[in-house]
Amino acid sequence: MKWLAALAPLLLLSGSPLAQAADPERARSLAATCANCHGTNGHAVAGSGIDRLAGVDMRISLQKLRDFKSGQRPGTIMPQIAKGYSDEQLELIATYLAAQK
Repeated sequence: MKWLAALAPLLLLSGSPLAQAADPERARSLAATCANCHGTNGHAVAGSGIDRLAGVDMRISLQKLRDFKSGQRPGTIMPQIAKGYSDEQLELIATYLAAQK
């Protein structure tokens, strides 16, 4: 029974954003939802009028996502999409896409 008490904090930690951020596939999976418009790994098709996300400074992308989420930045679909993510998830997405070449 003592082992169960010792295991409980580890189980709780595994659901935390810190533990989720440690999963390298989590950021990639979240960023995959951007591919429909912004291209695979943020490589938008040239001339499409859609912003390229790959390699953009994480702070710039994160601020844009936060602005969409708060309603400060207008858009057709991005405000609704951004509202569906937690702040931690938006940070993971922006960080992942910034790392793409």
